[in-house]
Amino acid sequence: MHEPQRETRTALRADCANCFALCCVALTLTSSSDFAIDKDAGRPCPNLQDDFSCGIHTRLRSEGFSGCTMYDCFGAGQKVSQVTYGGRDWHSFPDTAAQMFQVFPVMRQLHELLWYLTEALTLPSARPLHGEIRRALEVTKRHTERPAVDLAELDLATHRERVAGLLLRTSELVRATTSRRKKRNHRGADLIGARLPGADLRGADLRGAYLIAADLSGADLRLADLLGADFRDADLSGADLTGSLFLTQSQITAARGSAKTTLPASLTRPAHWVDQPDQTDQMDRAVAGQHT
Repeated sequence: MHEPQRETRTALRADCANCFALCCVALTLTSSSDFAIDKDAGRPCPNLQDDFSCGIHTRLRSEGFSGCTMYDCFGAGQKVSQVTYGGRDWHSFPDTAAQMFQVFPVMRQLHELLWYLTEALTLPSARPLHGEIRRALEVTKRHTERPAVDLAELDLATHRERVAGLLLRTSELVRATTSRRKKRNHRGADLIGARLPGADLRGADLRGAYLIAADLSGADLRLADLLGADFRDADLSGADLTGSLFLTQSQITAARGSAKTTLPASLTRPAHWVDQPDQTDQMDRAVAGQHT
């Protein structure tokens, strides 16, 4: 990865120490398997401490807040806190609170687009589009540098639509290079609970697909477009996601995996995967047990 892309990616990783816990206040929580409580937007989470830290950070999953571990602001939290508002926090300057909570989700979406566009520039197969991608990247960066009042009024939907079209063209160029003759189109498909162990999904279009609790153990997802795919509780044990397109840390964190799951270099293995054995290993042990 070239230095500019590496620097951009670093800025697009959450730095909670330099954020005023905006995700813990600005967002709505709905009681579910992901969150133990209901919370309105703009109201601090009851677990939030005076120093903007989380009182149950090390116990979020066991306390029923697994959704918090899946959330990724792509660095928008520290950008709004330290740049847009110059280090003035909503608690000490309550007159900024309402606007800050409105700006944060906008910044988060812009930073997510920066993540995808930065990745697109690293893809050799998308070189014919690199000029357009760079221009889109610069426009998006300029949006993130706008004053708070302009960010709150930004026509985000139009900008997202333009970037989405460019990312789709990027995906088509890259996936066309896979050796698989027939590339499956599962865009937006309902694959909840689907049984796809060992499936050949190389170069597949899985954009926005619902893969909740799907069995993708040992699946080949190389060069698959995974933008917006819902991997909550999906089994990725032993799956190969090498070169998969537009995959994010939050998607991986929402899934289950193993030591044999192969991830893109830009992502890290979630801590909760450590104690989950590979499904293949479990089967091997079961078979061995039958012969003892």
